[in-house]
Amino acid sequence: MKTHQIRKAVGAIMATGAIAAATLGQAGPAAATTSTEGSELGTTSLAEVLTSDGNQFDHNRYDYDIVTEAVLAVLAAKPESPVGLLTDGTVPLTAFIPNDFSFKVLAKDLTGQWPHSEQAAFEAIAGAVGIDAIETVLLYHVVPGATIDSAAALAADGVALTTAQGGTFTVKVLNPSAPFVRLIDNDPSDRNPFLAPRKLDINKGNAQIAHGIWFVLRPIDL
Repeated sequence: MKTHQIRKAVGAIMATGAIAAATLGQAGPAAATTSTEGSELGTTSLAEVLTSDGNQFDHNRYDYDIVTEAVLAVLAAKPESPVGLLTDGTVPLTAFIPNDFSFKVLAKDLTGQWPHSEQAAFEAIAGAVGIDAIETVLLYHVVPGATIDSAAALAADGVALTTAQGGTFTVKVLNPSAPFVRLIDNDPSDRNPFLAPRKLDINKGNAQIAHGIWFVLRPIDL
């Protein structure tokens, strides 16, 4: 992607990502898909889970080092960011977290070069779009006010989920038995992310739950 295209993309992200903290207290359409299995949910935060392995960057493209470092970088630069709710396990939310390979793909799309490491991917993205845009993209991966487990997600075909960024993406269940679920974002010209079947219900039993996904959700057409 050329420099002027990156700048245009960043401007569009920031224009559409007027981060509405008010949405963090609203379940919106997601409330209909919440599943708690009738039990009281725990309060372990997703931030605690994501940082529990003690690793920063490694060579495992299937884990979540880059998204973890992105969250930490945003909170270091902007301590009052709504991203901080990922550290408060009493706040119900569902996060769809891209694996490290997915962020390498995003870095390639933004810069035209494949990053040789996870750290290089993170630095390329941060250099291309900046911390405010990273914050906006992270919030587009969070559905506030709802603990959506995999059973609820598989029953949510066609449901538009309202994110902490203020935009929406739509759940498309292609094969509930696989499970094969795509998330239709706001970039119609690129591949849509999909749930990673073996990485569902991360932090299950708690108010904050996550599902691993392949590829990064995009709040605009990049």
